[in-house]
Amino acid sequence: MEMNNLTPQQLEKAANMLKAIAHPMRIAILSYLEEGKKLTVTEIHELLNIEQSTTSHHLGILKDKGVLLSKRDGKNTYYFLKHNNLRQIVDCVSQCCDS
Repeated sequence: MEMNNLTPQQLEKAANMLKAIAHPMRIAILSYLEEGKKLTVTEIHELLNIEQSTTSHHLGILKDKGVLLSKRDGKNTYYFLKHNNLRQIVDCVSQCCDS
């Protein structure tokens, strides 16, 4: 779908998703959630070496804005990308930072 065919509501949703992603820790979270990969809060906070409460806060924002989904399995909640195409945004930004 072309950008000029999006409704104002779709454009607002896209902007909110990009705003949610636009934080160093959230970009890092997305970089760990490669296609189909699911991680718990504990796994993510250990990978990022930040407090678990901070990790939960960032995951909540990403989930609220439609970037992530979660699935409960026993005691654990696994987080994963709602749309695998979002990974391409992170890759694109990473490539732009290299130059």
